[in-house]
Amino acid sequence: MAGEWLPPAQLTGSGRPVLHHGEIESSLISNVDLECEDNASFPLLKSGLLILTTHRLIWIQESASNSSASAIAVSIPLVAITHIYSTKKSIKSMFSSPRIRFAVLASPEGRVDEKGSRTMVITLVMRGKADIDTFVSRFWDNWRARSWETSGSDSGSTALGGSSWEGPSGGVRMPVVGVAGILRKEQEMWESTDKSLQEAFQDLNALMSKAKEMVMLAEKMRQKLLSGPSNQTNSTNDEEMGSKQEMQDWLLSVGIASPVTKESAGALYHQQLSRQLADFVKIPLERAGGMINLIDVYCLFNRARGTELISPDDLLQACSIWEKFDVPVMLRKFDSGVRVIQNKSHSDEEVFARIKALALDPNALRTGISATDAAMTLGIAPAMAKEHLLTAESKGLLCRDISPDGFRFYINLFIEIDPDDMYLVKDHGIYTTWVSSVFASR
Repeated sequence: MAGEWLPPAQLTGSGRPVLHHGEIESSLISNVDLECEDNASFPLLKSGLLILTTHRLIWIQESASNSSASAIAVSIPLVAITHIYSTKKSIKSMFSSPRIRFAVLASPEGRVDEKGSRTMVITLVMRGKADIDTFVSRFWDNWRARSWETSGSDSGSTALGGSSWEGPSGGVRMPVVGVAGILRKEQEMWESTDKSLQEAFQDLNALMSKAKEMVMLAEKMRQKLLSGPSNQTNSTNDEEMGSKQEMQDWLLSVGIASPVTKESAGALYHQQLSRQLADFVKIPLERAGGMINLIDVYCLFNRARGTELISPDDLLQACSIWEKFDVPVMLRKFDSGVRVIQNKSHSDEEVFARIKALALDPNALRTGISATDAAMTLGIAPAMAKEHLLTAESKGLLCRDISPDGFRFYINLFIEIDPDDMYLVKDHGIYTTWVSSVFASR
């Protein structure tokens, strides 16, 4: 098994890799083989999707990528790489698949380990069509940047300890404990934050380069707001609580730390965008009752992507690819032409049962129900509630009345009437309930 020799990589429900704190995708290449020259027991990893990030090389088996539960996903930490061999161009290399060789640390048994005592050479065989020179350049840049060290220091800087620490100037200083130490630490943190903001807003290029840092900063601010003491919360007035909730909602929608882009994904752009979108819509769908308008998804997704905006065509194409993947969401088109995204577990029968119960209310039997009434019952937007009402009408559950005030929907009584004796009033059923309601209102 590949997991015996390479660290496993976790996948989301749509088959996308679960990134570490501060990890950003840089490049994606399909049809890549992994080979090892120094380990005879190394597994045969053929035709996989290779994802280069700032922290790892992630290899996902493409043949099983449609089902994340059965997919083989392994990774090679960049920290374990000791050397990247330069690629040699020759006449022979023009007629063969490009190869990228690098040395990694490994345990005596041959498992890739950043604390290993020996080295072995791993080869990437690029059998697909891709810009190899660009990939190698990013590979070198990410390995030299050592972003995992920055992420580790950021996450560890929030811990309180009694040992000495390294200050901004590089010198080792003794900690100041107590209130003075906490105040000084808060002051230095805000000075660093102010400096980052000033650098980020100098021009658009600086803003884009600082986007990851801004997302991390916003997440820290959100956690600080959520962890506020309860006694302060009780003492605040309604206006302050509203401002705090608004700030939390804004920070929650700051964005995706590593959005899929055409530059990083290349020919796999729409495929990877589709998987990332499937992961993104899970929370909005839960809040919207299992179904959300495609236009709303477009706005939410683009807001989360920050400066990496996508077009409506890209979104529609990403949604249409879901049919090929094992994802829990799907694209649906109503008879009116409205497109929505919904969970596969969403049941129309359950929605119809709730609409029928609403339509059988004594007041609804007399005056009917509107899209607003159904929206309040179902907990969804009125536009979506209207689509459900029209669908229920097409199923024969409701009847529609059009007036200057708009659409009103009533329970379908025609199925209760005997065509052979239209004046026969039954002593049971919906028709009897309707007659009783009408006479009771007089």
